Amino acid sequence: MDRVLNGYRLALRLLPAAALLSLLFALDGGLRWLGLIGVVPLVLAFVPGMPGCLGGTCSAASGHRLPPGH
Repeated sequence: MDRVLNGYRLALRLLPAAALLSLLFALDGGLRWLGLIGVVPLVLAFVPGMPGCLGGTCSAASGHRLPPGH
């Protein structure tokens, strides 16, 4: 079951990346380069965990836990 959910999560992360990258082909002129913004969600789709925790600055990674009810 977990593999199925991971597949859905990956698909949900790849959809915005594909939509933004398609701007490279859909737009004309200088605006088409805005499609390169789609590289960021594409890379983050394959990075496990939260993007904010990549540098080890996440409170969950440092062992701090929120009290119950938060």
